[in-house]
Amino acid sequence: MMDLIEILKHRYTAKAYDTGRRLPDDIVAQLMAALRFSPSSVNAQPWHFFVADDAAGKARVATGAAGPFAYNAPKILNASHVVLLCARTTLPPAHLQAVLDQEQADGRFAGEEAREGQRKTRGGYVALHEEAGDLAMWTQKQAYIALGFLLLAAGALGVDATPMEGFDAGALDAAFGLTEKGLAPAVIVSLGYHAESDFNAKLPKSRLADDVVFSRA
Repeated sequence: MMDLIEILKHRYTAKAYDTGRRLPDDIVAQLMAALRFSPSSVNAQPWHFFVADDAAGKARVATGAAGPFAYNAPKILNASHVVLLCARTTLPPAHLQAVLDQEQADGRFAGEEAREGQRKTRGGYVALHEEAGDLAMWTQKQAYIALGFLLLAAGALGVDATPMEGFDAGALDAAFGLTEKGLAPAVIVSLGYHAESDFNAKLPKSRLADDVVFSRA
């Protein structure tokens, strides 16, 4: 049986990748499933993931790692796979309808009343954030839930990962046409197996003690 605490203790952020090792297809499929099945508020699924698994794709992602972010380029270019997690900047009726139709196809509703209730509830939350002017922030938060699931899945599968917020959002927008797709970049994650030169692989994990981070409510 999987020991979750041991996985959490040994998972770390890779700083250098072994260019000679590629993730097996079955492992990649499980990592992608971790993203697709991640939870989101009212199941809005307000995200899109760009996956790079060859030199051209990784180079495209690496356009965002230039100038002050150049230190991240090798982690992108040398990894086996790279994922650009993006959040939707709007949740238009077409997207909400697609989610509702998928829920219907997957057997989520006992009848029309349940379907209509879900439509109203989700639409109400979307309207709430639109009126508050923080919809984009809300969808970014959902993308970070997907990030957490991806990192935990990678740790459970023995895959090294590197989440990166250090990137040029404008360069990624230009490379992937994000604005016209109604998307904004949230985080880049490299996936693969660390190189022997990865100093971080040899360092002990450091976290604040239980009594510092937990309080009884």
